[in-house]
Amino acid sequence: MIVRPRVRGFICTTAHPVGCAKHVEEQIDFVKKQPQADGPKKVLVVGASTGYGLASRIVASFSFGADTFGVYFEKPAAGGRTATAGWYNTAAFEKAAREAGYYAKGINGDAFSHEVKAQTIERIKKDWGKVDLVVYSLAAPKRVHPDTGELFSSVIKPIGAPFTNKTVHFQTGKISDITIQPATEEEIRHTVAVMGGEDWEMWIQALAEAGVLADHAQTVAYSYIGPEVTHSIYRTGTIGRAKDHLEATARKLDQYLNEKVNGKAFVSVNKALVTQSSAAIPVVPLYISLLYKEMKERGIHEDWIQQMYRLFVQTLYTGNEVPVDEQHRIRMDDLEMREDVQQAIQENWSKLNSENIEELADLEGYRHDFLRLFGFDLEGVDYEQDVEVDVPIE
Repeated sequence: MIVRPRVRGFICTTAHPVGCAKHVEEQIDFVKKQPQADGPKKVLVVGASTGYGLASRIVASFSFGADTFGVYFEKPAAGGRTATAGWYNTAAFEKAAREAGYYAKGINGDAFSHEVKAQTIERIKKDWGKVDLVVYSLAAPKRVHPDTGELFSSVIKPIGAPFTNKTVHFQTGKISDITIQPATEEEIRHTVAVMGGEDWEMWIQALAEAGVLADHAQTVAYSYIGPEVTHSIYRTGTIGRAKDHLEATARKLDQYLNEKVNGKAFVSVNKALVTQSSAAIPVVPLYISLLYKEMKERGIHEDWIQQMYRLFVQTLYTGNEVPVDEQHRIRMDDLEMREDVQQAIQENWSKLNSENIEELADLEGYRHDFLRLFGFDLEGVDYEQDVEVDVPIE
């Protein structure tokens, strides 16, 4: 079939198999052109199919020469519908990794469940014995608690007071004001349960108790802080409360792993990028469009794969002490939060309107990155050609 993007709100309901494979290939090619490095050889990535999780898996194999196991929740093509982008990404990555001589397998299922954890541990025992690095990059709107069966649903809301600010419809470029009412205590509890650190801790404890964590094993999860303009909807809102829990969990796990295997746990605060998750947060797409313009003009812009290469090769596995802030966080957002970048964004924010957004912000770059998430708008792909959408994952 001929596959075209169908964008509804902040999601795209179609994905292009050839385009997704091309996007994965571009990321692999970037890593291959960088100096190779010593690092972990057996890597588990929970949330491995898109964005930072996928980029982590690519860097692990094509920079460190690591075997990888991915956990993801994606849908194959069915009933005339394409598969999800993460399905196509995983199929392309695992094929490329195996052709390069690396182990690349995974489980498609609910990473929050005890069953998927048990299946993953069984596979590690059978194929590897032990794992050197666990990357936790799970992003999901809902979670069924594996012990109680309670269904938690996360919300994107401020805490304490309504929040009003500018936002953009990124397809049309229309800027408008949006007001979001504050979350209830129950909504806060739900969001922390979905996006906080409890499931990450469950993964690490399950792996440790099963004896499949190698000596000096490390784990890293991903977080975000961002500028003051997004704080009410992000860092001091419901998502931020969940990230506070995630970061507190990292400090707890750091002590736990040190005692168990002389290991370490970190949270990496990454830069703002277009992801399926960030596209859903009001105000954030407008901020990212401004950020892209300023960072590209200064030659310091990084996409997913560049960030993850810098994190793993130039930060986590250098043989030196890992640099962290006072909250034990790795600050990969250092370039985003540079004073000159944030000052320029702050100045342009007050000027922004629907007429000057293309001049003051890189909205076209935002649109391009959004479409790339789903395999569209990539050079060298003929989008008028019939393609096979039923792509298997071995």
